[in-house]
This record gives sequence, C-alpha cells and structure tokens, in this order.
Amino acid sequence: MAIASESCLLRLQIAQDASNIIPRFDGGDVAFVAICGVLVFFMIPGVAFLYSGLSRRKSALSLVWAVAASNAVVIFQWWFWGYSLAFSPSATNGFIGDLRSFALRKVLADPSPGSPLIPELLYSFYQMEFACVTVAILMGALAERGRVFPAMVFTFIWMTVVYCPIACWAWATNGWGFKWGVLDYAGGGPVEIASGISGLAYSWALGRRSERELRNFRPHNVSLVGLGTFILWFGWLGFNGGSAFGANLRAIIAIWNSMLAAATSGIVWCLLDFRIERKWSMVGFCSGTIAGLVAATPASGYIPQWAALIMGIVVGAVSNYSTKLKYILRIDDALDLCAEHAVGGMLGLLFNALFADSAIIALDGVNTSAAGGWLNRNWRQLYVQVAYIAACTAYSFVVTALIARALDLVPTLHLRATPEEEMLGMDDAEIGEFATDYIEVRRDYLDWSPLYRTKADSDSDGSPLPPPPPPPASVPMTMATAGDRHGVPDVELRALNGGHAGSGNGAAHHGIGNGNGHGHGHAAAGTLTPISEKAEAKSVS
Repeated sequence: MAIASESCLLRLQIAQDASNIIPRFDGGDVAFVAICGVLVFFMIPGVAFLYSGLSRRKSALSLVWAVAASNAVVIFQWWFWGYSLAFSPSATNGFIGDLRSFALRKVLADPSPGSPLIPELLYSFYQMEFACVTVAILMGALAERGRVFPAMVFTFIWMTVVYCPIACWAWATNGWGFKWGVLDYAGGGPVEIASGISGLAYSWALGRRSERELRNFRPHNVSLVGLGTFILWFGWLGFNGGSAFGANLRAIIAIWNSMLAAATSGIVWCLLDFRIERKWSMVGFCSGTIAGLVAATPASGYIPQWAALIMGIVVGAVSNYSTKLKYILRIDDALDLCAEHAVGGMLGLLFNALFADSAIIALDGVNTSAAGGWLNRNWRQLYVQVAYIAACTAYSFVVTALIARALDLVPTLHLRATPEEEMLGMDDAEIGEFATDYIEVRRDYLDWSPLYRTKADSDSDGSPLPPPPPPPASVPMTMATAGDRHGVPDVELRALNGGHAGSGNGAAHHGIGNGNGHGHGHAAAGTLTPISEKAEAKSVS
C-alpha cells in the first residue's frame, strides 16, 4: 500500500510540473484551428476536380495525379525543413529561416509564431496545409503538356526557395514584411501571388500548346468544375476563418467577408460573360467565385463587410478582363492562374491598404494595437502594400523561371511531353489510366466491341472471329485521340471535310481555358456525320 501511494504522489507531482511547464491553451481555440486545418486539406481534392473538369478528357486524370502527388511531396518537405525555413524563431536575416526546427524538432507546446492562442505544433500543421494548397494551384500550369515526374522534383525545390522565403517575409516574427507592417491576413503573397505568378513562369518555360490544341479547347466536364469550386468554397472558409487562430469574432468576420466577396464576384463575372454570349456560363460563375475567394484571402480578416462587397465587385470585373493578359504576354496560361490567383491576391492586398480597420483586427483579442489602413488615417500603408506586391511578384516569376529552365536541362527531367504524347493525351502517355473508361473504349472501339458475322455469332463458341474490315481508302490511318470530335483527330478534319478544317470561334473569355470554339465544316461522303446534321435530318424525316 505504501508503494502504491508513493507512486500516486509521484504521478501527481509530474502532472503538476508538466502543467507549470506547458502553457495552457483554450480547448475551443485548439479544436477550431484543428478543424479549419482539416477543411483546408479538403481543398486539395477540390483543386483536383476543378482542374480535371477544365481540361480535355484525354488529360483530365494527369492533373488529378499531379495535385495528389504534389500534396505528398509538400507534406514531406514541410516536415523535413520547410516549416523551419519559413518560421524558425532564431533566424534574424528577415529573408529565410534557419534549420533550428529541422524535422519539427523543438516544435511542441510553445505558443506559435502566428498567435499565442494556439501551440506551435498545431500552427505547423495548419501552415503545412496552406503550402499544400499553394502547390496544388501551381500544378494547373502543367495542363495538357507538362510531365508529372519533373513537376514533383520542381515542387520540392520550389517550396524550398520560393514559398518558404515569401512566407517568412510576411508571417515570421523576424521577416522583413512582418516588421515593416505588411497586412497579409491569410496569404495574398505566399499563396496567391506566388502560385499565380509562378504558374505563369512555369507555363512560359513549358511553351505554348500546339495551335490545334489551342483552337479546339473546351472543358470536358463542367459538372466537375462546379463540384470542385464548391468544395474549394467550403474549404476556403476554414482557410480564412482559421487564420484568426482562435474561435473568436475575427474568425467570424473573415468567414462573412469570404462569403460576400465570393458571391458578388461570381455574379459579376457571370454577367460580363453573359454580355458577350447571352448564355449563363457555369464556368464563368465558378471562375468569378474563386477570384472573390482569392481576394478575400489577404483581406477578409482586416476589412469591414461593406468593403468586402465592393472588393467582390471589383475583383470579379478586373480578373475577368485580366484573362486577356496571357494573349498580350503570349504565354499559354491554360487555366488562368495569373488572372485569378495573382491578380485577385494583388487586389486583396491593395484593399487592405485602403480599408483595413483596426477595430476589425482587434476582434481576435490579440492584435489590439494594429494601425489599420486609410480608414484609420494610416496613409503609409499603401506604399508598404505596393512594395510587398512588387517584391512577391518579381521574386516568384524570376526564381520560378530559373528553376524550371535549369531543371529542363537535366537529362530525363524535361518538363514538357513530346508532341506525339500531347496528341495522344497526358493520361495515356504519363498515367496509363483514364478519368472515365469510355475514353479508352472509343479509342480502341473494335478491340472492345468486336464485329460479329451474324446475331448468332458470339465469342462463346470458340471459333475465331474475322478481322475487322479495313477503313475506306479516303480515311487516313491515324489513331483517334480521346477528346476529339466523334473520336476523329482534329488534325485530320481537313481531309475528312474536303479541305475545310474546323475552326474555333468562341467569343467570351470564361477566365479558365482558351475559348469555346466549336469545329464546323461539311462532311465528305463516307465520313462521320456531324451531330447537328443528324438532328436536322431527324427533324426533316
């Protein structure tokens, strides 16, 4: 009995010592931020579905794979040294951290660099999910021509020399942007500008797709685009709400501002597209919604709700027209990363300079002495924000372009697929699987559904089947690429249509993609009848 009582006293003493050493955190704050981190993780499949729906069906799965695999690479990099390079408290150079927290050593129960309301271990997890989403956005630059394995090598390097330094500038206690008073709530610089401008630089390094691919581009599954957008919207509430680092009123105002900016931006973008096409574009609505959420990322925890409403209107219009930048720059930014993420992030940071309110910032109970923006007569904030935007933009483009060009020179790490692989589709060339099974079916139709001599014939009697009949001499022997009209490669439309190739005539810019051109032409004898002609013939009969 004496030994048992001594053991109980020893355990009680250890518990008391631990309570004196480990800071006490509010369980509600810890649970709230942990759940928000899980919501941010849920954005990863949202990005994957969005990108898959926006691409051609022959390259839809490769983008899902790239997003998923890059997520795994970032998790390892962040644990290995990414968190330390971004948030190490012992580095004082203002540019990048040191290896004090290598492999998350000494990252446990101390108050986090971002807020004393949560432990550093939870903060490292939450910030890791930010990094994962950033790289997932960047993977859109691979669309329809980028090889996935070199992109994974690029991801590890880019995280180390681009994302970690910019995160250090804005959020580390010794970062130059943090000390200078930059207002970046949830990642206008590290997440949005870095992903959008780096995506533009990676697209520049890859080069433009062939004119054939550009001419006949259209999203293959708009339902997936909508699904991905609403998953992102759902997760984004954790992205912006959790950046208050506690269950407080600042988190609620950030969620409200995110909702208002997304809704108004989606409506404005859709109206601008309707002005041209007289159609209510679902892709346009999704593009505007994402642009509004992007702008809310740096601003939602700083500005009042009426300013978020104005911001949504402005970003919906500006990002819509910014989709023309890729034509001016002659860079094939296939999924408009620059127009939506970079431009949206810049606008959100500028709105902080004008409309940041110290009363909103103080709602977390921690940042009670923030200066705010022009609403609080802090005129200096505008040039601070502009300088920060310029630094993030220039650094992201130049360093990403250098990494991509250098990696492209390494044998076996060429960033771009061959022209033959691009025509075949990145799913077949790189993944060996397809987003939907009918893609392979329609490519090898005769192998999948052999021709029988009569109705009674089947493969159950053991007799060999006759070979399929040869194609007409007028039809070239070219493999049909999944995603082309009627299973016939667009490159052969000229031959099939008697010398009149299909052309694209899309007018509106939906922000993601390169127009909605539809091929046209008159079919020659013995060729596939266009769907429109079939409908006309049916109505006549």
